[in-house]
Amino acid sequence: MPSSDRFGARRVNEMYRQGMLEDETTEFPVSYDDLQEAAHEAMSEEGIAYVHGGAGSEETFERGKDFSAWRIVPRMLRGVETRDLSTTLMGVTLDYPVVLTPLGVQTLLHERGEIATAEAAAELDVPLCLSSLSSTPMEEVAKTLGETPKFFQFYWSSSDAIGKSFLSRAEQAGYDGVVVTVDAPILGWRERLLERGYYPFLEGEGVGNYFSDPEFRAQLDEPPEEDPEAAVEHFLDIFGDSSLTWDDLRFVRENTDLPIFIKGVLHPEDARLAAQHGADGVGVSTHGGRQVDGSITAVEALPGIVDEVGDELDVTLDSGIRRAADAFKSVSLGADAIMLGRPYAYALAVGGSDGVSTYLRNFLAEFDLTMGLAGCDAVTGIDREAVRHESTLGSHC
Repeated sequence: MPSSDRFGARRVNEMYRQGMLEDETTEFPVSYDDLQEAAHEAMSEEGIAYVHGGAGSEETFERGKDFSAWRIVPRMLRGVETRDLSTTLMGVTLDYPVVLTPLGVQTLLHERGEIATAEAAAELDVPLCLSSLSSTPMEEVAKTLGETPKFFQFYWSSSDAIGKSFLSRAEQAGYDGVVVTVDAPILGWRERLLERGYYPFLEGEGVGNYFSDPEFRAQLDEPPEEDPEAAVEHFLDIFGDSSLTWDDLRFVRENTDLPIFIKGVLHPEDARLAAQHGADGVGVSTHGGRQVDGSITAVEALPGIVDEVGDELDVTLDSGIRRAADAFKSVSLGADAIMLGRPYAYALAVGGSDGVSTYLRNFLAEFDLTMGLAGCDAVTGIDREAVRHESTLGSHC
C-alpha cells in the first residue's frame, strides 16, 4: 500500500459511507478507552494482569501514557494534499513509522497468538518485532510475515549456546535486525501478577522459541513433549543474565551480521555507550512501565537521547503510546519510528487478526490526518519545530 495515497482521508470516508449509506457502523471500538474496555471483557484475569499491569505502584506506567506536556503547533497552507508516511529503520524502508513492539505470550490474548498478529501486519505491511517469548517459533512467524519487514527481539540467555542458536535462527529465517532488550536483566515487581501467583511460563506458555530450539532441546534429558515440567525448569534456569555489561555486546556482534538495536535505554550516556559498542540504533523504552516503578518516562527521556546520538543512530520510542498524536509528537522529538504495544494487544484480544488489522488501519489513518493537519507532508520532514513544551508556551511560537 503506497505511503502517499491520503490514507487517512480514505479511511475516514470509508467509515462515514458505511454509516450513512450502508447503515453499517463499525462494531470494532474506535477509541482506545473503548478498545481497552472491550479487551478486558474478552480476556482472562491472568491475561489482564500480564498485559495491563505495570511495576510496583504503576506510577511509571500511568505517567508514561501522558504526552500532554508536548503540544503540536499546526502550520497552515503547506501543500499537504499528498503525504509520504515512509521512513527507514536499520537500513530497511518502512511504509509507516510504526512497528509492532515485541509482546510475549500472545496466546494469552487469542488462541492463534503471534500468527494472527503477523497476518494483520503482513496485510498492511507494518513491521513486527517478534518477542523471544513468543508462543510460536520465530520461523513460523517469519513465514507468515513474508516480505513484510521483521525484527527479532533477543532476550539474552545465560547459555551462550542457546544465544548463538537464537541469533543464527533469526538470521536464517529472514529477520532484518536484532533488537536486544537490556532493561529486563531481572523481573520487575509486578503486583498484579504476584497477587495471583501467576507466571505464564510455568505453564509452558510463551516458550515456543525455546522448546523448538535445537540447542535448548539438546540440553534436556527428555524432549519438552515428553517432560514439559523439566523443560520449563530449564527455561527458568537459563532465561536472562544479570551479569552482562556493555562489553558483552561483542557476543551479539560476533554471532550475527544483522543490524543490532538496543532497546530499553533511558539515559543519554547509555545511548552513547550503545553507539560506542557497535549498536545501529537505540530504543527509548520503560518496558511499558513494567520494570522500574517511579522511573523517568520514555517521552521524557527521548529528547536528551536524540540530542546525544540522533545523528548517529536510529532511534525508536515505545511505552505509553496510545493515540496517533502521541506517535506524531514522538517523531517530532526525533524518533525515527514508534513501537505500538498494548493497543494492538487489546485489538488482538477483541478481534484476532481482523482486530489488529482494523486497529492498525484506524491508527495509521489518524496519524496521516494528524500529520497533514499539522502542516507536514512527509514523516522525514517532521522535526522539533512541530511541537512546543508546555514550559515554553509563554513565549512566541
